[in-house]
Amino acid sequence: MKPVDPRLLRYARATRLFLAASVVLGTIGAALLVLQAVAIADVVVGAFQDGRDLASLRDPLLLLVGVSAGRAAVAWLTETAAHRASAAVKSQLRERLLAHATALGPDYVAAQRSGELTTLATRGVDALDDYFGRYVPQLALSVVVPVVVLARIVTADWLSAAIIAATLPLIPLFMVLIGLATQHRMDRQWRTLSRLSHHFLDVVAGLPTLKIFGRARAQATAIRRITDEYRRATLRTLRIAFVSSFALELLSTLSVALVAVSIGLRLVEGGLDLHTGLLVLVLAPEAYAPIRAVGVHYHASVEGLTAAGKIFDVLETPLPRRGTADVPDLSSAPITITGLTVTRTGRSAPAVDDLSLTIRPGETLALTGPSGAGKTTVLSVLLGFTSATAGTVTIGDRNLADIDPEQWHRHIAWVPQHPHLVTGTVADNVRLARPEATDAEVRRALADAHALDLPTDLCLGEGGAGLSAGQRQRLALARAFVSDRPLVLLDEPTAHLDAENEGAVADAVRRLSATRTVVLTAHRPALVALADRRVHLSAPVTDDHAQPSPGRPMAEPAGPANRTQGIVDGRHGAGWPKVRTAGGPLRRLTRMAVTSRTRGRLALAALLGALALACAVALMGTSGWLISRAAQQPPVLHLMVAVTCVRAFGIGRSVLRYAERLVAHDAVLRGLGTLRTAVYARLERLAPAGLRLYRKGDLLSRFVADIDSVQDHVLRFRLPATAAALVGTAASHGARCPPGSTPPSASTAPASPVASANASPWPARCSPTSPSSSSTNPPNTWTCPPPTP
Repeated sequence: MKPVDPRLLRYARATRLFLAASVVLGTIGAALLVLQAVAIADVVVGAFQDGRDLASLRDPLLLLVGVSAGRAAVAWLTETAAHRASAAVKSQLRERLLAHATALGPDYVAAQRSGELTTLATRGVDALDDYFGRYVPQLALSVVVPVVVLARIVTADWLSAAIIAATLPLIPLFMVLIGLATQHRMDRQWRTLSRLSHHFLDVVAGLPTLKIFGRARAQATAIRRITDEYRRATLRTLRIAFVSSFALELLSTLSVALVAVSIGLRLVEGGLDLHTGLLVLVLAPEAYAPIRAVGVHYHASVEGLTAAGKIFDVLETPLPRRGTADVPDLSSAPITITGLTVTRTGRSAPAVDDLSLTIRPGETLALTGPSGAGKTTVLSVLLGFTSATAGTVTIGDRNLADIDPEQWHRHIAWVPQHPHLVTGTVADNVRLARPEATDAEVRRALADAHALDLPTDLCLGEGGAGLSAGQRQRLALARAFVSDRPLVLLDEPTAHLDAENEGAVADAVRRLSATRTVVLTAHRPALVALADRRVHLSAPVTDDHAQPSPGRPMAEPAGPANRTQGIVDGRHGAGWPKVRTAGGPLRRLTRMAVTSRTRGRLALAALLGALALACAVALMGTSGWLISRAAQQPPVLHLMVAVTCVRAFGIGRSVLRYAERLVAHDAVLRGLGTLRTAVYARLERLAPAGLRLYRKGDLLSRFVADIDSVQDHVLRFRLPATAAALVGTAASHGARCPPGSTPPSASTAPASPVASANASPWPARCSPTSPSSSSTNPPNTWTCPPPTP
């Protein structure tokens, strides 16, 4: 996978501006970084070596404060630009995905898994936050900062610059090699997440049926199994991803150690002054840090890149040929079907075979035949949703394929067998095809459809929840009346209705056909009797060896969904008991996820994180002591213990960080599996009556995205805060020890990293030796009195 997918530049124009802004801000930040290093070296050398007081250090201190504020401002601008670019790109991608999927038509959408498309448009696009918020800014810094830092180091110490230039390319090399190994694993992880979403939508759709047949609780086992598969797939990917982070961190640490050892030895020999040594030592880690951060953030953003790649696959799916011709006058133009044959993908037997007929203007035509004879397919061809394998459909003298589909749809009123009703009032649903319709026109359409028993201000749930099948059909017919279009297509409008509703729908169809061309499919005699002409379609020839279609239409989920917290807390409508728990929603969800099985693993992760942070603090303290002691030019053997500690702390930090990440992610993912199972168990108790007020899309978002927010809360807040609290407490305890309580020794490193500054009072008690001194020490070295026991 490329660092910046060129398709992002093509499909999301906001990416170009953001990349340019990232380079500019990265250049400014790199310049400020060099100024900060110079200011730090000036302050430390002036106070430590030259003995200058605070007043004489006023200028470099003010420069240091100003540069630090400037770097903070650049960081804020980078974050702001990243979030704005991310929001713009996500909006553009969602709009393009929705528009392209709509243009591909219902046949394409029906062939896809609804859970996968939903996950792509929601969780997949949202995963780009890490890509734009972390990865892209670091990518810009990795190009600019090393160049600027190396340019400054070359002018100060060419040997250190040569070491950095020789070791720096090793980091991107390891990134590429390890990234190639993780890509196919990330693809597998995304497929598992999509399968989890798809399975959950299927379960929600059929939950009432599953509960009636006593199979609802068995699905909890399936959800637990799929969630566990997702956890194992994620951990397999993270093991390699964390190994890459470990390798990059260890490599950069060892590279900086090489520079530090070179500086230390030359300080001891007197071949390098302290100011230059400090300047190079401050800048050296900054040359590796952006490239190392690119590797770390790449693995955090690879989920978003994987999802973006799948979005681009949808966007690059060729659209069916679109016509541009105008629609002929349907009041006088006949519709002629000649030799129509439609064969579905993956099937050898045609759904419609060599059909020819003519629909005259103002005629009511009934298509009859057994189920599977192709009646609905013929309507789909007339709608322009399905392309003919062979044959033609002409409107007057124009081929339907040459007519602009949007104009064609404006001349059609469509009433499917299962009408889709949107969440809103009855009036909103009637006005769906003609939003400008007045209240009087809405009431007249309801009267024509025998649906005056439905108040126009009645609020409907998702999918028309709260209405019977007959009421839904009559509401769909009212929609056709108010649209007032010359061609009406009806797909078995009386299916599954009782005699009373069938009579009302049949009378509405009779009114509808009085001034319009009507094509309907029917099994019931009441509808067939309304037709001026009847065309019978024969049953298709079955083929036992036909291959199944790669995709299948998804049943419209029967029940609306709920917010996760509402399900967990039991807030599911009047009359239901509420479960009261203390704390906010995220805290309650976290408590449900952190069970007794995961609490021990999280405690171990917190301990490992604290040890890793302690190693980082110890590395900093020991390195500071080492460079200060080296400037006093002691015998090299006096520094060997500190050198060994620096290596040990550097390696220990990387190893402990790797172990902490694996243990923490394993524990959290186990907890999320438990939480998802608990959410489904509560949902199963509510079905079917308790689900009427909620929407399935909202529930899917909570089931996947909101539960994953618990993962971010634990991994990015609770565990780091716990580790910082542990190390901070230890540091505070170590700082209470008086400076003289631990005698310093030139041959030993500080007993603890936190106490290094307190346990070594050498800088305050040492003074430089002048050239005229009678001391046996060489000029410009340090003379220190023996430590006080």
